[in-house]
Amino acid sequence: MRKLLNKELDRLDVKAFKEADKTPIVLVLDNIRSLHNIGSVFRTADAFLVKKIYLCGITATPPHKDIRKTALGATESVSWEYRKDCLALVRELRESHHCLAVEQAEGALPLNEFKPLIDKPYALIFGNEVKGVSQDVVNACHSVLEIPQEGTKHSLNIAVSAGVVVWDFWCKLREKRDKS
Repeated sequence: MRKLLNKELDRLDVKAFKEADKTPIVLVLDNIRSLHNIGSVFRTADAFLVKKIYLCGITATPPHKDIRKTALGATESVSWEYRKDCLALVRELRESHHCLAVEQAEGALPLNEFKPLIDKPYALIFGNEVKGVSQDVVNACHSVLEIPQEGTKHSLNIAVSAGVVVWDFWCKLREKRDKS
């Protein structure tokens, strides 16, 4: 097998990305400290045509060299918006999106058991690297998704969590779309 060159990958340019049909999810990043994590989430959002990213609280915003370092240009393609108050944003999004905190909580639905609906937009809320999604924000969400884990650690890195959840949604929604 021969590795493909970047020019052989047939990727969208920024203009085509902006015009493309998006995966019906928005990502909410609440109080994310690491600029590299933020940039990585932008790259994941670009890879799977995420509609928008909301950056809340202390989460830094583009342009920033450390976000740019991991985003590799995805801050130019993916729509984003800063909101100071995550709780207010989630309350607003509840009117148009099914809001899901990605967290470990009583009654959380394991991600592998979740079946997204193809005609419903979703807001996926990811929290701080240490404290996770705040209890107030969890309470404001429709439900909670948990990534099942069996190792010794209690959590995954925020950028890894976003990648796992977005990939899972993208695969499930694509499969449903292809069947209909």
